[in-house]
Formats: sequence, structure tokens, C-alpha cells
Amino acid sequence: MFERVKGFFRDVKGETKKVVFPGKDELIGSTKVVIVTVFLISFFLGIVDLLLSKVVQYLLR
Repeated sequence: MFERVKGFFRDVKGETKKVVFPGKDELIGSTKVVIVTVFLISFFLGIVDLLLSKVVQYLLR
């Protein structure tokens, strides 16, 4: 059983060496994309929520 665990961690170490981490410029660019996307989606969902609340208020009158 310990051989299997040791083999697992050996494989993890080997796979970790294959990972390519992004550079500073790529990381900053990706962060900007994520922030803009979150802002746009939250704005869209806020508008949809506002419209749906108005529709429900109208139907309940």
C-alpha cells in the first residue's frame, strides 16, 4: 500500500514539472478579462432582476 502512495506522489511530482505557469503580462491580462466579465454579468443580472421584480409586482396587484 505504501508503494502505491509513493508511486502516486512520484507521479504528481512528475506532472507538476510539466505545468507552465503564466507570465506577469498574461496573468494581468487574464485578471482584467475576469474582472470585466464579472462586471458585465453582474450588471446584466441586476437588470434582469429589476425587470422580473417589476413584472411580479405588476402581476400581484
